[in-house]
Amino acid sequence: MGLLEDRIVLVNGGSQGVGAAVARAAAREGATVAVAARRSEPAEALVAELADAGAEAMFVRADLADAAEAIAAVQAVVAAYGRIDCLVNSVGLTSRGSLLDTTPELFDAHIAINLRAPFFAMQAAVTDMLARKAPGTVVNIITSSAHGGQSFLAPYVAVKAGLAGLTRNAAHAHRWDRIRINGLNIGWTATEGEDATQRIFHGAGDDWREEAAGRLPMGRLGQPDEIADFVVLLLSDCSGVVTGSVIDWDQNVLGGLD
Repeated sequence: MGLLEDRIVLVNGGSQGVGAAVARAAAREGATVAVAARRSEPAEALVAELADAGAEAMFVRADLADAAEAIAAVQAVVAAYGRIDCLVNSVGLTSRGSLLDTTPELFDAHIAINLRAPFFAMQAAVTDMLARKAPGTVVNIITSSAHGGQSFLAPYVAVKAGLAGLTRNAAHAHRWDRIRINGLNIGWTATEGEDATQRIFHGAGDDWREEAAGRLPMGRLGQPDEIADFVVLLLSDCSGVVTGSVIDWDQNVLGGLD
């Protein structure tokens, strides 16, 4: 028996990076996995990969910046499988902006992807769980930068800090319904999206990962597969009664000074 045997899991933003790693890990642990994403090609390729490995999987095309589509993604899973047991919100926007140069449009884009999408996806998932009087689990992928972050991440930090607060609020509201909601503040991670971000916004070359690793305590960046294993643990019964926790998944220690 896998940790998620017979569970129906929706991964929002699951076409690449941490989300794709979570989808693979959940399928490996026995889950039926739905991947919601805007870009069809990588998501469909991932679903085909999971199916070839023997898992039940489906792709839900959704522009998660649209609240209606975030809700519809959950509803599509319920329509296909009769329920949703687990939700992972790993969709994220990391475009740069400081307090002084962030436009209202950029700020609203961060709100739409990094906060509104998880909010309404959780709303839809919890609604289904309550209707069935069934337990469920949610994991929100947040960021260690939510504690303060860099000056060029102002809108990202503001909105992800809001997601941390939402995680605790929703967990408190639904603890008596046996719906557990937790979050991960992940640190610097080697993903396709981070590679693009480093090249576009910071002029990084092909060796940026090696340079970054040399500045980190463990000598390497975090890996999506490692985060995915932790997410599966939180989704599963192995995490017991834990709810409302926003865990720092990072190699730097908050408050620690050299």
